[in-house]
Amino acid sequence: MRRLGISLYPQHSTLEEMKRYVQLAHENGFDRIFTCLMSLNNDQERQKLQQINAFAKELGFDISADIAPNVFQELGLTYKDIAHFKEHYHLAALRLDMGFSGHEEAFMSLDASNLKVELNISNGTKYVDNILSYQPNKENIIGCHNFYPRRFTGLSRQHFLAASKQFKDNHIRTAAMISSQHAKFGPWEQTEHGLPTLEEHRYLPITVQAKDMWHTGLIDDCIIGNMYASEEELRALGQLNRNKLELKVVPSKETSSLEETILFKEFHYNRGDVSDYVIRSTQSRVKYKGENFPAHDIEVLTLGDVTIDNDLDVRYKGELQIVLQDMPNAGSSNIVARVVEEELFLLKQIQPWASFGFTK
Repeated sequence: MRRLGISLYPQHSTLEEMKRYVQLAHENGFDRIFTCLMSLNNDQERQKLQQINAFAKELGFDISADIAPNVFQELGLTYKDIAHFKEHYHLAALRLDMGFSGHEEAFMSLDASNLKVELNISNGTKYVDNILSYQPNKENIIGCHNFYPRRFTGLSRQHFLAASKQFKDNHIRTAAMISSQHAKFGPWEQTEHGLPTLEEHRYLPITVQAKDMWHTGLIDDCIIGNMYASEEELRALGQLNRNKLELKVVPSKETSSLEETILFKEFHYNRGDVSDYVIRSTQSRVKYKGENFPAHDIEVLTLGDVTIDNDLDVRYKGELQIVLQDMPNAGSSNIVARVVEEELFLLKQIQPWASFGFTK
């Protein structure tokens, strides 16, 4: 099951503010929390983290905390003492921002505390392969990407996909960071430019980021890296289809009730014999071949137009297509809706046989 998460940074907030945020996230289907042990400055902040984690755990959240080898040393602990973090901070996982040599991580995964070891996916090295060579408990090995507060430092899509694939090829659960357009706090200081994993996500609506992450097929969990996301963002994320890409569209005013039924209620998938010009969903032309499709909105076709063929083409009438590049309209294609501008790039990610849908 794909999951949603939030982030908490006690040094920037009160306990009551965090409780309200956790409760709101819980009500909208979130069940993961990311936090950072490395950014805590004193015992008061650590105590506050313990309190909010205890509250969140009671609601069913799994909590992961960022840590590095030097934090173990500062606390007078070693990698053999990870049960301390489960007992004192109510953690389900320790995320190793900077790891050990590989053997230590494998040893940690075998600890009786059953605490999960969350590895940094973003490095894109053979780090995970090295850990696996030491025969860890793979059930306790998971991965999560970094986030990037500074503009133009986030991951490229090419690197992101390659690094994520390393983990998925080894059947390891993955997570990545998405970024609220309203939140201001990160682990170290206020940030004005978000905390995304992918650079191209930095200023996109948060729902579009999550749709993209899940649609890669390489990411299981989406975690909001910055605090506090708005109630509207949390609600919108909670309502997303986590298993199928649903494109947001604006229907034409002339779209008929039958065309709306095809658009929003029928099951769509991209044909295997793909075209450079359109994504084709053809089952509706079979199901509705006896219906009438009067012509309307038959202008020149542009990227993102969603069309249903009309009565002018007897063979193809009722077929739904999404336009991938500008081309002429023979008059047989009704433009029934248009994909919103910020989601046009998602069209390139729809693979042969991939299912998809539409929302308003």
